[in-house]
This record gives sequence, structure tokens and C-alpha cells, in this order.
Amino acid sequence: MTSPPVQRDIRVLIADDEALVRAGFRMLIDAAPGLSVVGEASDGIQAVRQSRALSPDVVLMDIRMPVMDGLEATSVILDGNQESPPRILIVTTFDEDEHVFEALRAGASGFVLKDTQPEKLLEAIAIVAAGDALLAPAVTRRLIAEYTRRPRPARLAREPLAQLTDRERDVLEQVAAGKSNAEIAAALYLSVATVKTHISRLLDKLGCRDRAQLVVAAYESGLAVPGQQ
Repeated sequence: MTSPPVQRDIRVLIADDEALVRAGFRMLIDAAPGLSVVGEASDGIQAVRQSRALSPDVVLMDIRMPVMDGLEATSVILDGNQESPPRILIVTTFDEDEHVFEALRAGASGFVLKDTQPEKLLEAIAIVAAGDALLAPAVTRRLIAEYTRRPRPARLAREPLAQLTDRERDVLEQVAAGKSNAEIAAALYLSVATVKTHISRLLDKLGCRDRAQLVVAAYESGLAVPGQQ
């Protein structure tokens, strides 16, 4: 009889310039079953180096750090030079960080607020590690809507959407609204399995790595419009 595969811990790298914040996150994560902290970084340069040296599953990334901020560090970590890059979970403050959308565009898989409840932070790490994006909470939709209103140097053309079927466009609109697979299935009268299939095809057709990137593509192509979600 074959033994079931052993589940290893989700390996987390903490990047934050405040030692007390790092210590608090470490205590919380190391005490949680199935999670472990493999390293810490106090600036973006250290985050890049530690990511490449330690190969964590998830990097808990602050945006505002010295030497190199979390936005640039996210871009460098996900630039394709690492065979299996980690998932980036941005830790931010709702009223202060203006680069959340840019972080998602750079490849981050989602973000949590610094005052989030401990159990929600642990849940967020698990969600991101599983390959999903943390985009469901209403606060995420508000942030995305806010930052897509801001002028940016260029917007994606709508041509990539031409290759999508009507149903795929429907699903993409639902993803951009921050809905889960179950919520999309209910809204479009589909099975959850069918929704997953559509999302896989969307990822392939639009060249996106996860749901966060699908949201970016939906807004930048004009399919999703701030304030209408």
C-alpha cells in the first residue's frame, strides 16, 4: 500500500523594514501548522537576495522599505530569472500606499492590510501559496478601482480580448469584480469545474500567471471599468 505524500510546510520569507513587525509575523507564522518562516529581509535588496537563496513559497512583502522598495523588489523577484519564483503577498496600509495596483501589475498575487486579523493573514498566505490570488475582499475591489482611475503612461490595447469567447469575457468580468469561483458559478449558472476551466483558458490566452494578473488585464484592456464592479 502506497503511503500518502508528506505535506511540507509553506515556506515564508518576511520582508519588512520594521524589526518588531517582522518578529510579530514570525511568531504568528511559525506557530501556525503547515507554515514556517525561512528568512527575513529589512529592505528590498535583501528580499531579492533571500528569495533567490532560500526559494520560499511566499514572500510577505512590505511596500515601503529603504534601499529598494517592495514594488521594485517584486518586479525583480518575478523577472523570470528564478526557475520557480515565489508568490508575492503585499502587506500595505489602505490609506497610504499608492502602488498597490502597480504591484499587482508587476506580478504580486494579492495583498493584505497591516491591521488584518491574524487568522486572515494566515489564510491569505495559504491562499496565495495554493496559486490563487487574494482578490475577493471588498476592500481589494475598492483599491483596484481607485488606482485604475489614476493616469498611467500606457494602457493595453483591447486586441487581446478579441480571442476570447463571450463566456470567457463574462468570466473575466466576474474575476475582475473579485468574485470567487463559487460566486462566478452562481452568477453565470455554471459549475465550479467549468469556471475553473474557463479561468485556465483565460490565463493561457492572456498570458497571465494568476487571477491577480487577470484583474490587471481586465482593467487595462477596458473590459472592467472602475466604479462599475
